[in-house]
Amino acid sequence: KGMATVQVDDETFFLRQGESTFIRAGMRHRLVNEGKLPLEIIEVQLGECVDEDDIVRFDDEYGRVKKRKDEK
Repeated sequence: KGMATVQVDDETFFLRQGESTFIRAGMRHRLVNEGKLPLEIIEVQLGECVDEDDIVRFDDEYGRVKKRKDEK
């Protein structure tokens, strides 16, 4: 439900209800809900590793980025 602004590497596009996209492994990507209605998505992961341990957060407005041990 809703409409998502999708950023994949240097490309930005919109997805509306019922639409989909494919994001290849290793591509930087981000979903943004710029609307007033809640955004509901279905995410399907493919491959040998399909857990949350492979996430690398480059930017995080919600405080979920954990600093590496070598960062201060």
